[in-house]
Amino acid sequence: MSLVVQKYGGSSLANPDLIKNVAKRVAFAHDRSDSVVATVSAMGNLTDDLLEIASEVSDRPDPRELDVLLATGELQSCALVAMALRSIGKKAISLSGAQAGIRTDSSYGKAKISRLSPERIRHELGKDNIVIVAGFQGVTEESDITTLGRGASDLTAVALAAALKADRCEIYTDVDGIYTADPRMVPKAQKLDEIGFEEMLELASYGAKMNPRSIELGMVYNVPILVASSFEDLPGTLIHAGADMNIEVGEIRNRVRGIATEKEVTKITVYSVIDRPGVAASLFKPLADADISVDVIVQNASVSGTTDLTFTVKSADLISAMDVVRAVSKDLGIKDVGHSTGLAKVSIVGTGMQDSPGYAAKMFSSLSESDINIEMITTSEIRITCLVKEEATADAAKALHEAFELDKTE
Repeated sequence: MSLVVQKYGGSSLANPDLIKNVAKRVAFAHDRSDSVVATVSAMGNLTDDLLEIASEVSDRPDPRELDVLLATGELQSCALVAMALRSIGKKAISLSGAQAGIRTDSSYGKAKISRLSPERIRHELGKDNIVIVAGFQGVTEESDITTLGRGASDLTAVALAAALKADRCEIYTDVDGIYTADPRMVPKAQKLDEIGFEEMLELASYGAKMNPRSIELGMVYNVPILVASSFEDLPGTLIHAGADMNIEVGEIRNRVRGIATEKEVTKITVYSVIDRPGVAASLFKPLADADISVDVIVQNASVSGTTDLTFTVKSADLISAMDVVRAVSKDLGIKDVGHSTGLAKVSIVGTGMQDSPGYAAKMFSSLSESDINIEMITTSEIRITCLVKEEATADAAKALHEAFELDKTE
């Protein structure tokens, strides 16, 4: 039996006409395959609208109740798509994340999938139903509704594809594939025909329009993922293991595959921390326990037995992060805490960079020539990331895209 799992983003479902269009696409996939499971996001900007309403009734909405509220957006979409499918003669049923068997931990707002039991989905497929699953959500073992984080309908789709051993997973959105940079910032960005999981994971983690956990899950379970447009029938980008990187020795432009950008980054600095073993662990463990992701970390050289420690978090996590830091300040001997907002990350990503010198120098020179100051730097084997002022994000992306000749077609 051939099985395809699809995902449709919020922009593809923004109004009744678009919902009907998605239903037609799902029906066409069903005509080509024996079975189809589709996961959907909330309509248009509904999630943002719900967040705004929540902020108007509470300064700090309770995380559990916020998840209950936000999960309603995807429930609306999946019910409407199922209705649209039935209206064109297809058997269809909508399922919430809980009904689909998606079990999570209790980290409200960014829950992690603990297990997936798709028996109900298999049962419905056995009755020749097209199954529409509400993305972005699951349920704890205590039956509390959770959400998986922004953009996590991608994660729902890949997780379902892995659990159901689907033949393929297709992600449909408002772009027609993965580009060498954000086309809204870099008009000369080029669409990639294919990309490997590792490079895509770095691009997604540092701003590309794809949920990083979905790429990680696809890599672990070897689920090929097609990213394509839901508005046009154009070839998309295939993310898969062993993608041909076409790297040739000496060709910088082929080693750097893309430029990733991420805005709304905040830098937090703790000053004059007593320099002794275990201090970093005593600071970052409580942040991890609070489910706050820390990225770029810089520790200054110790002076007179103390040091300054700087790290970055998403701006949305600033209040929670500051609460944690202040709570441990006394035990760690932290004398002062400061933060800087309005920052962004810009990264170059590509396998093979670590084997050849010159990439970091070329990146830093390009930013310098564009009069862009670097606040912090971090690297991995296939990525170099610089922290810059948020207003310089687009200029930085354009400069790097040109410097590494990514605007040239093959």
